[in-house]
Amino acid sequence: MLDGLDDIDWARLGHAYGAADDVPGQLRALCSPDPATRDEALGDLYTNVFHQGGRFEASAYAVPFLLELLGDPATPDPAAVLGLVSALAIGYDEGVLPEGFPVAEHRRSAEGGRELLAAKPAPWTGDDESEKEYVEYAYVESLSAADQGRLWAYTELSVYDAVRAGVPVFRTLLTHSDPDVRTGAAYTLAWFPEEADGSVPALAGAIDAAREPGVGAASGEVATMLVASGLLGAAPDERWLADPRPVVRWAAAIGRARVLGAGADEATVEELLSWAANPSDDAVFPPAGGVAEPGGDAVMAPAPDGWVPFLDGDLGGYAGLALRQLGPQHAERAFDALLDRLPTVSGDRSLTVLGTALRVAFPDGPAPRGTPLAALAPRQRRLAEVLGRSTEPWLIDGQEFGNVCMLLGEYGLPQSRAAMLAYL
Repeated sequence: MLDGLDDIDWARLGHAYGAADDVPGQLRALCSPDPATRDEALGDLYTNVFHQGGRFEASAYAVPFLLELLGDPATPDPAAVLGLVSALAIGYDEGVLPEGFPVAEHRRSAEGGRELLAAKPAPWTGDDESEKEYVEYAYVESLSAADQGRLWAYTELSVYDAVRAGVPVFRTLLTHSDPDVRTGAAYTLAWFPEEADGSVPALAGAIDAAREPGVGAASGEVATMLVASGLLGAAPDERWLADPRPVVRWAAAIGRARVLGAGADEATVEELLSWAANPSDDAVFPPAGGVAEPGGDAVMAPAPDGWVPFLDGDLGGYAGLALRQLGPQHAERAFDALLDRLPTVSGDRSLTVLGTALRVAFPDGPAPRGTPLAALAPRQRRLAEVLGRSTEPWLIDGQEFGNVCMLLGEYGLPQSRAAMLAYL
């Protein structure tokens, strides 16, 4: 297990905190029989090779060993390892939904990055942190903005392609005995459209197997497979829209909207509108201390029956994003649904709903700063009025959410609720 780990000059590779010579020990610790040791190692890896969504030179070198762990039935907590692998592939999925991973665009952006990475100096190594020199960061800062973009794009694409090599492993994990592993495998396959020819049939087989008597597949597992199929270009059968399980109907609508777009049938549209306005009471969110968010505490508890990993389980938010795939003929109904939900959400969910509503309300771009209320279009005024009379969208954990304030400022709107009320 993990043969060749010590053959890599990890000290020459960099991660978020400099030399990556701590990574081998962390990878080995994922095999520990002690759960606390494994959790600590996973948390460290989320911090250094996947730092706040960023990936680094050492990340691509760590991936083959993570894939080796996933291919070994003796590996403890494979669902936790799979979660890290999927995060390394694309970062946070909020940046690529609802369309899926734009791999062709990323390949274009990475052109020229290989040479820039090859010219990067080795990271600082030493024991005295007071003398630490951030030579890598100095190199990056010396580059033009365009070259920095190419360097980071190539670095992240290298990690993506390293994970892509594990697609055959992910397909085999669709039949794993652990439903959390099957769910994670389907979620990870969704991000590799270049492998769709093999992954779509594998997902179809897994969906059929989940319907067999006695299998007892969780509704979230089936839903994840349906969404993954849609992201890979295969629309779920319309019969899934009549499934008695709400989250499965949600997934069918999400997948169909992704593939059918403006040609989606009315049943698909109605299902999305319902979820965007008022997520079903049957939707299941992860328990406190349960399934970890990427980069969060690496405490992995069994996922709830209806848990779907896309957009961190925000089913209503994902439905709102999917509405924009339906074309302008549904824009007014979509906007109504978004405004119905906006007063009830806060934190990251507020950002998702508000961001979608702003794109609908400002189709031609932001309003100039200082635009009087009377000069706003009707949808823009309605959005401002909802924000003025609502408290929750401005908050995160009971405190003012700076990201929401900045987002509104980007569209030329007041950046606090008090200022919005005064504006109104």
